[in-house]
Amino acid sequence: MARSDAILARLGKLHPKVIDLSLGRITRLLEKLGNPHLALPPVIHLAGTNGKGSTQAYLRAIYEAAGLRVHCSTSPHLVRFHERITLAGEMISEDALCDLLEEVEAINGNEPITFFEITQASAFLAFARIPADVLILETGLGGRADASNVIDQPAATVITPISLDHQGFLGDTIAKIAFEKAGIMKPGVTNILAPQTLDAFNTLITHANTINAPIFNDFDVIEEREDGFVLRIGKETIDLPHPALPGRHQYVNASTAIAAVRKAKIPGCDGTDVDILARGLQNAAWPARLQKLSSGPLFEALPVGCDLILDGGHNIAAAEAISDWLSRQADGDTLVIMGMLDNRDAKAFLTPLASGITALAGVPIPGEHQAHKPETLRDAAKSCGISPSYACGGFEIALRTLLAGCPTPKRVLILGSLYLAGLVLENHS
Repeated sequence: MARSDAILARLGKLHPKVIDLSLGRITRLLEKLGNPHLALPPVIHLAGTNGKGSTQAYLRAIYEAAGLRVHCSTSPHLVRFHERITLAGEMISEDALCDLLEEVEAINGNEPITFFEITQASAFLAFARIPADVLILETGLGGRADASNVIDQPAATVITPISLDHQGFLGDTIAKIAFEKAGIMKPGVTNILAPQTLDAFNTLITHANTINAPIFNDFDVIEEREDGFVLRIGKETIDLPHPALPGRHQYVNASTAIAAVRKAKIPGCDGTDVDILARGLQNAAWPARLQKLSSGPLFEALPVGCDLILDGGHNIAAAEAISDWLSRQADGDTLVIMGMLDNRDAKAFLTPLASGITALAGVPIPGEHQAHKPETLRDAAKSCGISPSYACGGFEIALRTLLAGCPTPKRVLILGSLYLAGLVLENHS
């Protein structure tokens, strides 16, 4: 076990709940730390249900293409906790992370605080100590009471598309969830608003008007071309290459990032240099988003010409995006290996995907007790008309079972959970 793993395990025991949305505990700890969140570089704060990570990836890549030093704060991680803290373009090292966490642990003492709150406070301390030109800060859950929501005057706020997710914490309707996400808006600070459903849009606009937060949503993709797309932003049109991340939904994420760069006005990159924007879109990287894998045991077990694709999407909006991507791929059989947490609706997730899936194997998520049983996933798939569907004990047997019935597929798609995606990436990157 790495030293950081032991420290993180201790931090996870400081509060009886994994999630307990509140700003009181982190505010108390930040005061003990000298309020590092008041000494940060300009902050772009992101909330939303889908596309936060991809939008952050485009923002980072655009700013780095302009030669800026970029801090990033994201969650959850896929393979290592270190992924959550990027300092001036570099993932935090093991030694630096351990020293940071132990320092904050000692200052916190045994005061109750959630894992996310104490680690977010630790990240703020690191971001305040190391010089950078911009911090891209992603919410952990929701927005209003999220531990990241302690920045009074960000350079800009961004809300990506909102859909049903985490209903147990954020509310059981789009409007309720949108209200929680709207909490990152600040008076006088422009909020860049990605395309939304009507319920989400109305809730967000109402809140923005109430607190006097300007909204910018005057941008859209007006043309898709073989070599790229055309973005309209205000009265201007920009010819841009395809984003590095696959799927038509990435046009929305890339456009949202460009609009944020324009409105945040970070010194050194105002978003008007089209060459910088283009390089940023082409250099962006974000794992487990329709990611093609080209190594590891599962890849090596595939027939020649078969792609192995990994996606961590787990809600209906993500399924719709994957379905759209599938519909645009070359003809051929698509086999699916799926694992999912048991607080997700497997049938609702699979419904938009069903017509594009040849066969499916449900698998457990190793080490995760709150996951659907493979039999539950098999039955959900069958109820959506996906046949044959199987219940399997792991990745390897799932792949063998699927290939026995369909030996020459065009692609194998692993999906349903970021936790599952992280386990795959441990052995396939």
